[in-house]
Amino acid sequence: MTQTPHNEADRKALPPGASAGRADDNDAPLDPSRHRALAEAQRTDGDELGAIAHLIAAHTLDAYAAAAPDASVSNLCDVATGYFMKGDYVIAEYWYRLVLTLDPHVAVACQNLAAILASVGQVSEAAAYRKRAYGIQRVFVEATGAPQRRVLVLCAARTSGNVPIDALLPATTCCRIKYAIDYADDEEDHQLPAYDLVFNAIGDADIAAPLSTRLARFVSRCARPLLNPPAAVARTQRHRTASLLDGLPDVQVAPCVQSDAAPASRAALNALLVEGDIDFPVLARPAATHGGEGLTLCESLSALEPWLSAQAGVSYLTAFRDTRSADGFYRKYRIIFVDREPFPYHLAISPHWMVHYYSADMEQHAWKLEEERRFLDNPHAALGERVLSAIAAIGKRLDLDYGGIDFTVLPGGQILVFEANATMLAHFERETGVLAHKNPYVQHIADAFERMTTRHTST
Repeated sequence: MTQTPHNEADRKALPPGASAGRADDNDAPLDPSRHRALAEAQRTDGDELGAIAHLIAAHTLDAYAAAAPDASVSNLCDVATGYFMKGDYVIAEYWYRLVLTLDPHVAVACQNLAAILASVGQVSEAAAYRKRAYGIQRVFVEATGAPQRRVLVLCAARTSGNVPIDALLPATTCCRIKYAIDYADDEEDHQLPAYDLVFNAIGDADIAAPLSTRLARFVSRCARPLLNPPAAVARTQRHRTASLLDGLPDVQVAPCVQSDAAPASRAALNALLVEGDIDFPVLARPAATHGGEGLTLCESLSALEPWLSAQAGVSYLTAFRDTRSADGFYRKYRIIFVDREPFPYHLAISPHWMVHYYSADMEQHAWKLEEERRFLDNPHAALGERVLSAIAAIGKRLDLDYGGIDFTVLPGGQILVFEANATMLAHFERETGVLAHKNPYVQHIADAFERMTTRHTST
């Protein structure tokens, strides 16, 4: 029985416009006449974009069937990418698979298909397509119009953990040269397109760690200004945050230890926690994860032991601090640092200890949004001079060109830092959405980043 594709692990993309109840809809992706029929069906349903997509597919298949010298999947790949950019991943997946059936060497199709598969838990297939993509191509140039500067963006292709750059390096003003350095040989460093500036977007210190020698070799040969040097990023691993910020007035960091593998015994685990001055409850999380992925609150050794045993790699164990405010809600503020200067980005307010903006139902509560607006509009009034002084000191101590902190304010006026690193997301919201009030403050961040890059490229 054919099912409508969703997020189940064994889903199979259907042709756009096909009926989920017809098994033969998925049997003729290479038949131009089938695509023409689907185009008519889409047009009848009022989906002109879908109809055009099927007609492009039909023309592309005709050209390949005729062995035309100019046969190309370029237009078909553009169709897939259009759906991908809109977030229509099931449709994008279908078109990307058709592209790769006709031409298995289209790197961007492999790259984006890998992202789609990873988003629905198809980890092994995603890894295979990612490897295939970067085996074909390591450099991806993105530019529109006449960009003001050419920025080489160092990326880790094997996994996530890169700094989101869309707001920081808009394609309208920058030619972005993305370089998957973890797949590239040293010789390829000398073959890169010309660039004015380097931005190290490998912001997760745990992901950067295995690449440290490769990155060091690149840095030693780089003659252009480099933002977020790998050595500065390396200091921001979670278990090093307390020592990194040690001695700063009014700044607290919960004790944290790194566990490379499940301890050999309960006694060994207990010794690790005692050495790190960590009592229960304990927050356990896999390394190189964000957004609460895999994060678990363990109340005892009996809960922590099986969690650690199930982990395949490095983990972090952090002492849990109950930071509820007097009204019973947890608050997590985010400050972005650009060239070590602090900018407010958001405030999430949640009844749950795991505070994330997307799960805090901010959009459903006017009072939460109003409190966030007050923080964004006037951090000094919302937090006080003492807190702002502590934040400014953290920015200088981090010494990142771009980074940020998530934190809360304790009853005594100190701040508790949850994390401090370069992977902090800052992005624009829909102009017509409930969260559009954040956009002017995101623009402040983007403008500061623009000023910094201008200064580095004008000398």
